[in-house]
Amino acid sequence: AGSDAAGIKSTVVPADDGGWILNGGKAWITNSGVADYYIILAKTAPAAGNKGISAFIVPKDAEGLPIGKFEDKMGMRGGDTSELTADALLGSLGMGFKIAMQALDGARISIGAIAAGLAEHAMTIAKNYANERTAFGKPIGKFEGIQFKFADMSAEIRAMELMTYDTARMKAEGKRHTLEAAQTKLFSGVHCTQICLECQQVLGGNGYSKEYHVERFVRDAKLLEIGEGTNEILRMLIGGTVLAQK
Repeated sequence: AGSDAAGIKSTVVPADDGGWILNGGKAWITNSGVADYYIILAKTAPAAGNKGISAFIVPKDAEGLPIGKFEDKMGMRGGDTSELTADALLGSLGMGFKIAMQALDGARISIGAIAAGLAEHAMTIAKNYANERTAFGKPIGKFEGIQFKFADMSAEIRAMELMTYDTARMKAEGKRHTLEAAQTKLFSGVHCTQICLECQQVLGGNGYSKEYHVERFVRDAKLLEIGEGTNEILRMLIGGTVLAQK
C-alpha cells in the first residue's frame, strides 16, 4: 500500500482449525529474510476501511510465507530489503491501522537519529579534508565559501539532534507525538540529503570517488526522504494538522 496505509489489499479470513488464512503480499520490507518474526497488516473486514485492518504476528518459517526477490538498491545497501508473498492475532480485530500508525511515529523519530548521525559523519570527513587540502597557498577551509557551508551544516545537525531528542522524550512520556515525529522526519531527511551533497561538493572530484565514502552517504541519505512517509505525504500530514489546530 505504500504511503496509503489504509489502502491495504491483503486479506485474512478465519481458518477451519481456529487459525487464520492470509492472502496478499508486500514489497520494500526492511530486513525481510533476516527477521525471525513479522507483523503483517491485513483486512479482516474490508468494508470497514481502516477500522477493518488487523495485525498478525507470523514466524519466518510459517508455511506459505516465501521471501521474495531482494531489491538492488541505490543506497542503504547494508540492510536487506525484499518482498513477502503470503496465526497469531496482535491486539484485537480492527486495531491494525492504529498499531501501524503508532509504529510509524516511532520509526520517524529513528529517521531523525539516522539523519543526524549520517550527516555528522559526512561533515567530519569533509571537515578533515577541508583542513588538509590546500589551494592557492592555504587549506580550503580558510576560504569563506567553505566556512559558510560548515556554519549551515553544523547548525542544521544540531537542530536535527534537538528535534529528535525532544520528540523521543514525548514518546517516552506517553504523550501524543504524531505531528512532532512527522516534523522531525521531514526536517532531518531533507537536510541530511543536502548536507551530504554539500560535503561531496567540499571534496570536489574526490567526493565523486568511492574512496572517500561521501558518495555513499549521498545515496544512503536519499532514502530518508522516502521511507516511513515521503516528504510529500509528511507535508500533507503536517500542514493539515497545523491548520486544524485551534
